[in-house]
Amino acid sequence: MTTLDHKIDFAVLLSVTQANPNGDPLNGNRPRQNYDGHGEISDVALKRKIRNRLQDAGEAIFVQSDDRKTDGYKSLKERADANPELEKILKTKNKDIVQFHDIACEEWLDVRSFGQVFAFKGSEVSVGVRGPVSIHTATSIDPIDIASVQITKSVNSVTGDKKGSDTMGMKHRVDFGTYVFYGSINTQLAEKTGFTNGDAEKIKQALVTLFENDGSSARPDGSMEVHNVYWWEHRSKLGQYSSAKVHRSLDIKPKVEDPKSFEDYSVELHELDNLKVEVLDGQ
Repeated sequence: MTTLDHKIDFAVLLSVTQANPNGDPLNGNRPRQNYDGHGEISDVALKRKIRNRLQDAGEAIFVQSDDRKTDGYKSLKERADANPELEKILKTKNKDIVQFHDIACEEWLDVRSFGQVFAFKGSEVSVGVRGPVSIHTATSIDPIDIASVQITKSVNSVTGDKKGSDTMGMKHRVDFGTYVFYGSINTQLAEKTGFTNGDAEKIKQALVTLFENDGSSARPDGSMEVHNVYWWEHRSKLGQYSSAKVHRSLDIKPKVEDPKSFEDYSVELHELDNLKVEVLDGQ
């Protein structure tokens, strides 16, 4: 498979219905908001979901969440040490950092896509990989309203607990919000990590199915939906247009004063000369 030889930009339009798309642990796990009241989903959370979808598709993933491990390793260091070629480099006196970089990129799709810092306690090796795939924070088109409900746990956690069994807590959700996030794939960095055209296709398919197999108490199945993925493929490594101009060509506006569904928004795509866009429906 050939290394990616042309710049790619993309955008993902999604909606949230009675769910907490990305709780803020520093704010009581309330859905994230910016200072203008618009909802946010961090780029880290989005990359986690992409990794999960790639992992579901059978791809080798380095940064696996604890509840989705497929190889039994307890840490990133264990996973790195389990690679025979990397282990050999780590045991060598004069460590070849470039070779370590190349082996890690070849082994794990998320490393050659998003990059990774290999710096572990007790190890003399420190390797930084810059990945070609960059993703922005998702932001809601309008300010969001956060609903909070009180919940009760009616069981004792420990046998013989003298306290009452009822424990109060809070649960937060966004009743409705339409979000959009943007991203790009850089060819110069793709050449360094070995990111291929086939890898780009895998990222695209992961975006289309972003919330499959992602249900939880905070995000029940069906509460998070990808409506459209916009995928621009340039004709050159640098691209005909800047990513900012490409992303601005997607215009999303509410059609009513208080939108309650995705159908309450108008989506207009201003096509740019000599730059085709593929529009994919979410699944």
